[in-house]
Amino acid sequence: MHLTSARRTLVVTAALGLALACAPAVAQPQATASTNAPVKVSLTVKGPDGRLFKGKIKTKGHDVTTATGGTHRCDGTNAGANPSAVPTPTAALDDAARKRHFTWDGTWYASFDDFSVDTIKNVSGGGVAYWNIAVNGTSIPVGGCQFKLSAGDKVAFTWTAF
Repeated sequence: MHLTSARRTLVVTAALGLALACAPAVAQPQATASTNAPVKVSLTVKGPDGRLFKGKIKTKGHDVTTATGGTHRCDGTNAGANPSAVPTPTAALDDAARKRHFTWDGTWYASFDDFSVDTIKNVSGGGVAYWNIAVNGTSIPVGGCQFKLSAGDKVAFTWTAF
């Protein structure tokens, strides 16, 4: 009787193992399709004495490093603005600066989960102005690491007196 019970256990275990091995895999939720594909935008930087930069730049959301602010993500997910990474105005400025060899700096504000652009090409607001960010002629309602850019957008950083 003991031998019959052992055989039955072995057969059941083998059958269960075979069934599990042949069972279809459990469907895993698919990742959200990435919308962080590079886009080409027109970028203009206007200082108090005129244009500092104008050109087309290919960009996508990415980590940004500034001397004052350190390294932080700047990919549209900041402050929960977008569910996945996207191209942003500040990332576009950063890409232009690296590719066209000019500097910019910004302070990181953890409470806003975003940078404040303080200086571009050695031009700072100096307490009397700020760098306004506009896309397609309209000031953006969120920070430059939160706003989603689309291909063909016109991005402008403009020195603006208070």
